Amino acid sequence: MDERLDSLLQREHLSLASVRQRAAAFGIDELLLSFIMIIILWDSMANATTLEEMIAVTNSFLLEYMAIKILYHTFFTMQYGASVGKIIMKIRIIELSTLSNPRFLSAFNRSVFRVVSEILFYLGFLWAMLDPFHRSWHDRTGKTLVINA
Repeated sequence: MDERLDSLLQREHLSLASVRQRAAAFGIDELLLSFIMIIILWDSMANATTLEEMIAVTNSFLLEYMAIKILYHTFFTMQYGASVGKIIMKIRIIELSTLSNPRFLSAFNRSVFRVVSEILFYLGFLWAMLDPFHRSWHDRTGKTLVINA
């Protein structure tokens, strides 16, 4: 599989996005999503008087936050082939079978497994650092690759 992927990259003159680019895009997306969540939770957080109450408010919206992340990444991956962070970092996601923006099922699968990787102590992201093609778990399950735009 790796030899086919390597020959595909050479044949199509595609270059892989670096781990540094992907990490920066991840940080940008997390900041954006956190800012959105702060806006959503503003009233509830303002009413919290102790740290424990703030943690309880945040935890009570955990599933909603995960759903927002999945929707965000699915939509942007399918529509633009990149999240806002990836657009800023000039990298994009391609589906291996079409070499274009991932279709809905691939984008959705990728988004769900991205959240799974986060839940499992970011092990899927660590995997990308060790993979020669920088593929994380969500790239492998979604059959996608992150390249320079």
